[in-house]
Amino acid sequence: MTVGMTVGEYVRDRGRRGQTSSPPLAGVSAASFGASTSLAVAAEHLTLLGCAPADRSLSTGTEPGDAATIVATAGTGRGRAEITCAVDWAGPVALPLAAEAEVQAACGIAQVHGRRYGRPTLLPFDYAAAVTGVLAVHGVLAALHSATRGVRIRQVRTSVAQGALLAMSQYLAAASGAVGGTGDEPTPAVPLPAGPPDARTAPPFTSADDVTFEIETLDAEDWHRFWRALGVPHQAISRGWRPFQYRYAAAVCPLPDELRRGVAAHPYPAIVAAAAEAGVSVVPVRGLDAADALASGAPWTITELPADGHAAHPAAPGEPTPTPTPTPRHPLGGLVVVESTRRVQGPLAGHVLALLGARVIRVEPPGGDPARGVPPLAGDCSARFLALNRDKEVVEADLHTLGGRSVLRELAAGADVFLHNWAPGKAAAWELDAEDLAAVRPGLVYAWASGWGEAFGPTPPLGTDYLVQAGSGLAGLTARPGEPPTPSLMTLLDVLGGLVCAEGVLAALLARTTTGRGRRVDTSLLSAASVLTRHGRATADASHAWATADAPHTRVTADALHAPASANVPHGPVSSAALCTDLTELIADPRFATALTRAECTLPNSPWEFSA
Repeated sequence: MTVGMTVGEYVRDRGRRGQTSSPPLAGVSAASFGASTSLAVAAEHLTLLGCAPADRSLSTGTEPGDAATIVATAGTGRGRAEITCAVDWAGPVALPLAAEAEVQAACGIAQVHGRRYGRPTLLPFDYAAAVTGVLAVHGVLAALHSATRGVRIRQVRTSVAQGALLAMSQYLAAASGAVGGTGDEPTPAVPLPAGPPDARTAPPFTSADDVTFEIETLDAEDWHRFWRALGVPHQAISRGWRPFQYRYAAAVCPLPDELRRGVAAHPYPAIVAAAAEAGVSVVPVRGLDAADALASGAPWTITELPADGHAAHPAAPGEPTPTPTPTPRHPLGGLVVVESTRRVQGPLAGHVLALLGARVIRVEPPGGDPARGVPPLAGDCSARFLALNRDKEVVEADLHTLGGRSVLRELAAGADVFLHNWAPGKAAAWELDAEDLAAVRPGLVYAWASGWGEAFGPTPPLGTDYLVQAGSGLAGLTARPGEPPTPSLMTLLDVLGGLVCAEGVLAALLARTTTGRGRRVDTSLLSAASVLTRHGRATADASHAWATADAPHTRVTADALHAPASANVPHGPVSSAALCTDLTELIADPRFATALTRAECTLPNSPWEFSA
């Protein structure tokens, strides 16, 4: 692996480059009211996109409030549009939620994050609120874009509970698929391990010279080669592959102890050499020092694409997009998104745009995306796949061939957005980079959702959730108090990375209505981590109590959390709310009825409510 620059150097370089064109929200002003992490994230992102303060400065506080409100204004006179975005805690969930800890406990985040520990365990920072801050920006941007197309949306509402449920989409879908969402026989899910919590061994690993590290491979042969080089018995290597492969789905990873003993017998340089020979990625687990280096700069880079001098009819500044009219419920109605994505981050970005009303066309390999068959199934499709890809159209094309790439170019020629999360260098090798597709579709918004961005040069480690948690320093926030940095086995960054990518796309679409020119949007799991390291540090430092419960139907109280009544868990005292200890019970809970849709599997409803 050739390292181009360190994570810190990459972030500083990205900060120096910044936006290389006019800010997408130039001419928009906003005022904020309240104080919460959701508001802090939303206000910062609007400011970074060029939004100016109005009436009062955009808030950067992180104290909790009953609600947060942003009022955004664009235009003047009869063309003036004013959008109010309100964020509350519970939204459609019929529970008295009033704090981050209560949302995490009630909506299943503590249950999933705590699986590796054997009991529900809170993330010690405002993860659900940070997710919801990005959702609030989505709502504002979508409403502003709708106004440029003649449809006024005056109010957007969302809630921290809806943000949490969206982050839980795949886990909820899998839980409902496993119990037979349509009344059919249950489809087997990835089994959770039995036994006491101390039997649930999981990465990260520690070398003989005390370096803690994460590994990643998507290939069983590479997995076997790596462990054989470290002298681990074949049977243990084989037993470890399945839990390692499915840890993203199960949020647990019970590995044979022989693997841990195998790495503990070798110094870190020897492990790195064995990994390089086997094709396995290795990243040391970094703490809050790396998080401090990362906590600067914007989570996206949005650059204006060059105008195409050969275009017969380039879009004119301010000219409405010649597509069907949007509606208040679907502000992106009439826009077309083409995506070539896999796993979580990219598909979730496309899913967000679909929820907002865009027509999304997935380009999948011949025979379809292999993830469609991953259990548990809901009908004839993976429940986890449906959570991210329902209601998308599919065109099959082999992009390794000239003919397949020609199909994609034809689709892009009729699209407003092209989105991919290919490996670094793939787009250029296939001649499907931003400039290539802008030549066939002037005004195209081109988005790349990567793992590491340019942080490790042209040959980075695999850009997966757990490796980026480790390398970004986020593991220093997710660890329990008194324990070394440890990544969560919940896919925190895949979710937030997809949301940040969609945020950049929405900003670029809005900018296009003013300039008529397309933009390139670059985001990564690493840049998404910066949202959490920047806004989660204060709440993590304030958190000294942890949600733990052994019995079902437990209420989240200070006693149940083993914390004094004044403790912040995180960021505010914990009051009564239902503690989810089983996702199947959450799915059946009538208090979540209006927040969830129950079909082949259970899925969250759209997290926004728009009104004219």
